[in-house]
Amino acid sequence: MPQLPPPGRRHRRRPRHLLAALVATAVLGGAGSFAVDRFASAAADEPSAPVNSAAKALAAARVAERLDRGLVAVPASGGVLVSWRMLGDDPDAVSFRLYRGGSLIEETAKTNFLDTGGSSGATYEIRAVVGGVERPGEKAGVWSAGRKDIPLRKPAGGTTRDGVAYTYTANDASAADLDGDGQYELVLKWAPSNATDVANSGTCTGPTVYDAYELSGERLWRIDLGTNVRSGSHYDSFQVYDYDGDGKAELAARTSDGSKDSAGTVIGSATASHLDGNCAVLSGPEYLSVFDGRTGRVMDSEPFRPARGSVADWGDTWGNREGRLLSATAYVSGSRPSMIFSRGIYERIAIAAYDWNGSQISRRWTFDTNSSSNYGKGYDRQGNHNLAVADVDGDGKDEILYGAMAVDDNGSGLWTTKLGHGDALHVGDLDPARPGLESFNVHEHTDSAYGFEMHDARTGQVLWGSRTGTDVGRGICADLTRAHTGAECWSSGGGLYAANGTKIGDAVPGFGGAASYNSALWWDGDPHRELLDHRWSGSAGSGYGQILKYDGDSELTRIWSDTDARSGNWTKGNPALTADLLGDWREEMLWRNADSTALRLYTTPHPTEYRLPTLMHDPVYRLGVAWQNTGYNQPPQVSYYLGSK
Repeated sequence: MPQLPPPGRRHRRRPRHLLAALVATAVLGGAGSFAVDRFASAAADEPSAPVNSAAKALAAARVAERLDRGLVAVPASGGVLVSWRMLGDDPDAVSFRLYRGGSLIEETAKTNFLDTGGSSGATYEIRAVVGGVERPGEKAGVWSAGRKDIPLRKPAGGTTRDGVAYTYTANDASAADLDGDGQYELVLKWAPSNATDVANSGTCTGPTVYDAYELSGERLWRIDLGTNVRSGSHYDSFQVYDYDGDGKAELAARTSDGSKDSAGTVIGSATASHLDGNCAVLSGPEYLSVFDGRTGRVMDSEPFRPARGSVADWGDTWGNREGRLLSATAYVSGSRPSMIFSRGIYERIAIAAYDWNGSQISRRWTFDTNSSSNYGKGYDRQGNHNLAVADVDGDGKDEILYGAMAVDDNGSGLWTTKLGHGDALHVGDLDPARPGLESFNVHEHTDSAYGFEMHDARTGQVLWGSRTGTDVGRGICADLTRAHTGAECWSSGGGLYAANGTKIGDAVPGFGGAASYNSALWWDGDPHRELLDHRWSGSAGSGYGQILKYDGDSELTRIWSDTDARSGNWTKGNPALTADLLGDWREEMLWRNADSTALRLYTTPHPTEYRLPTLMHDPVYRLGVAWQNTGYNQPPQVSYYLGSK
C-alpha cells in the first residue's frame, strides 16, 4: 500500500490543558515536547498502528458531542470510498472491521477504505474493535453522484411595509446533535432577498427564518425572528451547541418583539413595531432567547446584553456601528460552554458571556471598552467582522479573540495590538516552530503600522507583518505545501509568506485571474489544505463552488467544481457550512442549489493514509464551526499543527 512520507520534525509547545496525563506516552523529549504533526500511516496489516497521540489527547480533553461513526460511502476512482470517524475518546489501539453485504472485506486501523469491488447498490457496515472485542456496527449505502441532496422547504416570500417584494434563499448553516442520537442535524438560516448590511439603513427587510433539518431532509421546526430584527450578516448570527450538557443542543439567538418559536409562541409584543422611518431599528426591546433544539420552542428569554442604550455611544447616530453584532461559543469556565454575544467593532466594543442550566439564562460577565477598568487602554476600535475562540494561555479556559484585541476567560481585557479594525483573522498553530497559537490578521486602516501581520495569540506581540498603506480587506492562512514550515499566509495586501514571515513570492494563489482568499478545507488525501472558493457570477449575487489545489505555482489547479453548488453572502463566496460532519477527519461542504430547494452535502472521494480523530472533537475546530456563520465567514482551524512539516 503506498504511503505518504511522514513529517520529519518536532516542535516545542507549552503543555495545554488536560494534556499532561493524557499524552504521557506521547512525550518525545523534554516537558511539553511532542509531535503534533506526526501523522500515523496505518496500513491494513497494522491494525494497532499508533494514532497522532497529541492531537487525540486534545480531542479527548473536550468531547463536545457523543457521536456515532458517521459512516459514509461515495463513488470514487477505482471503486467506492468508505470512511468513518475515529472519536476523540477512542482508545489509541482501536481498529475497525468493514463489512459489505454482511461479509468482512477489511480489517484496518485506518478510517477509510477504497473498495475496488464496491458498487452503487452496496451496503456497508463498520464495527470498531476494542481490546479484541467487536462492538455493534453502523450501516450506510452509497451516495449517488458523490453527494447527498437534502430537500428544503423554502419559506413563502412577502412584501415589506414599503411595498418591496422579497423571496428567500438558503444562507448560512450550523451543525449540532439536536436530539441526542449521535448524528448531526442542521440549523439553516433563510435570508430574504432584501437582507442587507447594517450600513444600509433605509432598506426594509423581510424577517430572518431558522429551520432545523435531519440530513434526510426531514424538517424538525421553524423559527421566525420577525421584522424587529433586521436581516443581514451582522444582525442575525446564531449559536447551536449543547450548553447544559444533556446531549442535545440548543439554539441561542438575539430576538425582539414579534419573534416566534416553532409553536407560534410570540416573544414580547406581537404587535409592536420598532422600525423607524427609514426602516432602521434603533429602539425597542432586545432579548437573548434559548430554544429547544429538538422542538424549536423557546425556553427562556432575557434582556439582551450588551444593550443598545444610546445609539450614539457606539460611534454614529444612525445605527451602523451599534448594529455590528457577533456571536460565539466558548468554555470560559473551563468545564461548560457559554454563549458569547457582542456589540460593536469600530468604536465601543462590548461582549457578554451567558450560561444555560437547562431552564434559565444567566449572565456570567460583561466586557465593555467604556467601563472604568478598560476605558482609554486601547481596546476600543479593535474589532473585526468575525472572531475566534481558543485557550491561548493553556489554563483550560477559552479566550475571545476579537480582532486586534482579546478578552480573557474572566471577562477582563487580555491584550490589544492597537492596530485597528479588520475583516479577517485566523487563529491556530500556524507556526509549529514556535510555542503556542498564532493569529494572522488583516487591517483596514490605511495608516495602520501593519496592513497584515501575525501575532502571538497569548500576548498579542506582533511576530511579523508589513505596512501597506492600503485597506487590506482579505487574508487567509493555510498549510498548502511541505516546502515551507507551517501555514502559508497571504492577503489582498500582496505577497505569499511562510509562517515565520519569510516572503515566498509576490504573487498570491489564484485561479483564472482571480486571487483566492475566501476559505480553505482538508479535502484530498494529503494533510495539506485546499482552497475553497466560488466562481463569481456577479449580477446573480453568487457563484458556483470550486476546490483549488496549490502545487507551488501561484496559479491554482481546480480539482472539484459544481455549477449547481451555489455560494452565499455575495463576494464572500462561502458555502452554507464547511465542517467535518461525516466520515474520517476530512471536511464536508454544504452548498445550496440554484433555487434553494436543496442543500447539497459533499464529502471527499479521495483515500488517505492518515488517521486522526474527528476534527469536531478538537476544541478550537468545534468552536470554529459554531462561530462560522458570524459576520464575514471564516474557515475553522484546529488547536494543533495539521500539516506535513
